[in-house]
Amino acid sequence: MVLSLRVMAPNRIVWNSEVGEITLSTNSGQIGILPNHAPLLTALDMGVSKIRSGGQWSAMASMGGFAMIDNNRVTILVNEAEVSDEIDPIEAQKDYEVAQMELAKAEGRKRKIEANLAFKRAKARLEASTIS
Repeated sequence: MVLSLRVMAPNRIVWNSEVGEITLSTNSGQIGILPNHAPLLTALDMGVSKIRSGGQWSAMASMGGFAMIDNNRVTILVNEAEVSDEIDPIEAQKDYEVAQMELAKAEGRKRKIEANLAFKRAKARLEASTIS
């Protein structure tokens, strides 16, 4: 048995294939999805989704969204996403370090929220770039 995975961002289809297993970053933690999973609708947090296809693991940095699982179909709507092979690890490391420094020096509520979101995005991209 396999899962039909379709990941869609506003400007493109990020992933569209059959896979064996998916791990998603939700607002309440990581969840694993296998064939015949119970129907589910969940909000996604910024983070890394791991996808097993043909015995190989791939990763995708997701920037929030929703996932619907039903009848071995997984439909994910994201604000933005990048598959690991689209991410330059050196650039991701630099972005992470800059975001970490910006978060440390952020002052004021609005600036701290913005810096935290930028940090979470950079962290997800860096983590995804190291999984291949």
